[in-house]
Amino acid sequence: MKNVLEDGLPNPQRLGAILTLALGITVPVLDSSLANVALPTIARDFNASAASSIWIVNAYQLAITVSLLSLASLGEIFGYKRVYQIGLLVFSFTSLGCAMSDSLLSLTVARILQGFGAAAILSVNMAMIKIIYPKKLLARGIATGAIIVSVSASAGPTVAGIILSIASWPWLFAINLPIGIIALCMGFKYLPENPLKNPGRRFDFISSLLNALTFGLFISAISGYAQGVNHHLILAEVVSLIIIGGFYIRRELSRPLPLLPLDLLRIPIFSLSLCTSMCSFAAYTLAFVSLPFFLQNSLRLDAGSTGLLMTAWPLATMLMAPFSGRLVGRYHSGVLGGIGLLIFSSGLFALALLPPDPAHLNIVWRMLLCGAGFGLFQSPNNHTIVSSAPSNRSGGASGLLGTARVLGQTVGAALVALMFNLFLTHGTYASLMLAGTLAVSAAIISITRVMQKPALANI
Repeated sequence: MKNVLEDGLPNPQRLGAILTLALGITVPVLDSSLANVALPTIARDFNASAASSIWIVNAYQLAITVSLLSLASLGEIFGYKRVYQIGLLVFSFTSLGCAMSDSLLSLTVARILQGFGAAAILSVNMAMIKIIYPKKLLARGIATGAIIVSVSASAGPTVAGIILSIASWPWLFAINLPIGIIALCMGFKYLPENPLKNPGRRFDFISSLLNALTFGLFISAISGYAQGVNHHLILAEVVSLIIIGGFYIRRELSRPLPLLPLDLLRIPIFSLSLCTSMCSFAAYTLAFVSLPFFLQNSLRLDAGSTGLLMTAWPLATMLMAPFSGRLVGRYHSGVLGGIGLLIFSSGLFALALLPPDPAHLNIVWRMLLCGAGFGLFQSPNNHTIVSSAPSNRSGGASGLLGTARVLGQTVGAALVALMFNLFLTHGTYASLMLAGTLAVSAAIISITRVMQKPALANI
């Protein structure tokens, strides 16, 4: 029998497995998108400021960031399927906790727990795609993954708009439960067990703790500065970050299979692609978190109209993703990514320069431009990250890809809070201008990859 890890799954099991992943990925991505659209509504219900309500997003992203690499390591030790299924179970039932929250604090705590479940799903998602598809179809599989994420994101604003027009915001979280249970049941039947290439490897609890402290302090310092926390506390966090982070990196450098895959970061095209991903997702989040406040508070649109208008962005990403996937291998990913990110940045700057009372069509074409550019960039970039890592480091590569994405989203959300605090009446404008600048920076980094030789690890 052929090795599943090398040759992928035969149909129809492959189709069943990718449908399972589609449902599984949908819940955390859909949830993030739902929460972004609902932030103004939740802030009003809890009498919270726009800046403080960002913690609903930050708490979720923080939990994912501090645990994602540890869960990816558990996937390499105990199997991707097991970690994926446990993540689905945790995420589904903690969503009920979010739905039942009666204060900003209780919702924030529930979002932290929900984030741990999401981290388990996202930590091994790309590694699962790599064992489901044979090597010759890997680009198609990664493009399919991008489409799944885009469909989920595109459904988010629309679903949020529909639900908020007929029910209260807790129902946004309650819908995760049936989706998660269906995905869990399908996973038992269709998802494959991956052969473990590092038998006898043990989970490194010390590195896991250091990883959580390092990323937690980093995000806490950024978020605290954005929220105007006491500067002495932020300074203490930065000093602790330098000490603990330095010790963590030194420890990981001496280990053959580190939790923080520094061995993969030594591959130039891999590290540049990760950097590009982080910058692009920071720009994405800056726009997607700040825009609902502009549409609802400045233009006086209701939640339903906001959701429908914002659907144009991820819908364009969804339509561009398969086209982008077909270009992988024909053109350098650095060029495709650079062009896509420049289109993305032009859409962001166009949104920042919206007239005071724009027509809906005036907003939609800008959203479409952002989504198309982001879709052109995403599939080639993800393919480069996954294909440049050795097969026995698929879990680490998947974990780093997820970490870069979530870290970018977390930094982006913190920057929204900072822009809202610094520019009380023009927070969305400042957020969009900063997002456009980050997208241009990501485009420059992407284009520099043309000068790098492809990694030989997986060829």
